[in-house]
Amino acid sequence: MIKIAPTKSIKYLLFIYVAGSLFYATFHVLQLSQSNPPVPRHRSGGRITPRSANDESMFQQQQQQQHVIIPTKIQQYNEHLEQKSLSQQQIQQPYLNAFMMSKVFYSSMGASKNVQPYFFKSQATHSKDDVTISTLVTPNRFHVLARLASNYKGPISATIHIKNDEDGVDALTELNNLMENSPSMQQHVDVHLIVDDYDRQFNMWRNVAKLFAQTEYIMMLDVDFHICTDFRTTTLRQLPKRFPELKQKLDSSHAALVIPAFEYEDQKDGEDWRKFPTTKSKLMQEPIDMFHRAWTRGHGSTNYTHWYQATEPYKVVDYNYSYEPYVIMKKEGTPWCDERFIGYGANKAACLYEIYLSGMEYWVLPEDFIIHQTHHYPEQTRDKERWYNRKLYTNFREELCLRYTRKMVADEEWKTPRADNLKTECAKIKGFSTTVQKMIGDIQEEE
Repeated sequence: MIKIAPTKSIKYLLFIYVAGSLFYATFHVLQLSQSNPPVPRHRSGGRITPRSANDESMFQQQQQQQHVIIPTKIQQYNEHLEQKSLSQQQIQQPYLNAFMMSKVFYSSMGASKNVQPYFFKSQATHSKDDVTISTLVTPNRFHVLARLASNYKGPISATIHIKNDEDGVDALTELNNLMENSPSMQQHVDVHLIVDDYDRQFNMWRNVAKLFAQTEYIMMLDVDFHICTDFRTTTLRQLPKRFPELKQKLDSSHAALVIPAFEYEDQKDGEDWRKFPTTKSKLMQEPIDMFHRAWTRGHGSTNYTHWYQATEPYKVVDYNYSYEPYVIMKKEGTPWCDERFIGYGANKAACLYEIYLSGMEYWVLPEDFIIHQTHHYPEQTRDKERWYNRKLYTNFREELCLRYTRKMVADEEWKTPRADNLKTECAKIKGFSTTVQKMIGDIQEEE
């Protein structure tokens, strides 16, 4: 076959065609980049961060078009606080900057930039030795929080979580309206707002409420419980005179006070809180039983049979690691709730287990009680999350036993009553006794 070499004119034509194609393609790409914003490069603080100041303006316009305006509302409210000259000095608990917050809540998801302490600040001044209800609230329970404030008439530290979407905007509007129309909320409730898309971080939310509580004592309480007795002006006020040793243990973070929880046998009877009994004698006449009787491990350690006859506080002796009572305790010197537990199941039990292992005794108050207000639960979601958290809780208990053993040996508390709870509970874990003997031997050799 004869090969025909291309002439010079053909080569020049090919060169001109290629150069023209490249010029046209480059011009077309430049036109596109000017008419469309660049692709964001990474995420920061729960949203996408644009590349430049111009892109930031475009991004904000897109947010406004999508009605994602919760941060704007927060900014407006903070400006409103400044106009009222509400300085940080007037709020006795300090704000935490983003860096410190990231350390405080290091094991939770996205909390360092999304916590707004004292989004609403209570107007009343409460005594330092008062008891703050420490609770967490979701938007569908706002009305129950208002009811709790009206009934308790004391300090409440409430963590409220809303999502950064249109439902969150509606929730924030509802919260604002509730605060404006509820004198009890205005007087007694500190609202700490969390805006993010990380749902059901219950232990992290509990820690926020505890951290920003303004009194020396807190009561960990689920918002759905109705406080039936006035323990603040009766039991606690009489405690120093009648039971000085117990009061000393409470003040030194060596004891927590259990308030027994009940619910109606027929759930319909638990819907109207106005009909709930307010004394122990009236309670015993009602068709009512311990809370979650079907799951006795949760509250059985309170020993309700003994409670019905009790006239003095008594110590919990038949402890179970699933026990999750509602307790009054000192804010400082007590462990925080582990934030690795996300979703339903074991989160509160894990929190109270660590409190117990740290050396705190649980003492049941004989005259006070709370009653659960009936509402429906998303059981299918709960079942799935419980299954995962059960596995986490098993490993968590072993971890705590080893950690607190080493701590108490190092602090020379191993041979004191402070270690009794730890020794009894952790001995139930297979292989723990052998492991702890070796650990103590290793620690002593190191010394």
